[in-house]
Amino acid sequence: MPQIKANIKTVKTDAVKRAANAAVKSKIHTAIKKAVAAAATENQEAAFRNAVSAIDSAAAKGVLHKNTAARKKSRLSARVQAAAKVSE
Repeated sequence: MPQIKANIKTVKTDAVKRAANAAVKSKIHTAIKKAVAAAATENQEAAFRNAVSAIDSAAAKGVLHKNTAARKKSRLSARVQAAAKVSE
């Protein structure tokens, strides 16, 4: 445990930031799962847009690097298209 006052505050703020970042990442994972699951349904477009929006939001907040966000969107798009093609 830190003894210096500034370092004590840093530990506290880091815990808050870690919790916020975990919530954003959880939202991304949930949105991606829903988009892949909805690939064969009529809700495909809305679920995909929701997932891409969550990824872009995380990149804008600095939770994800912009290249990581681009990679996630690209892989999600490929998975959704493949699932839609299989269901046809």
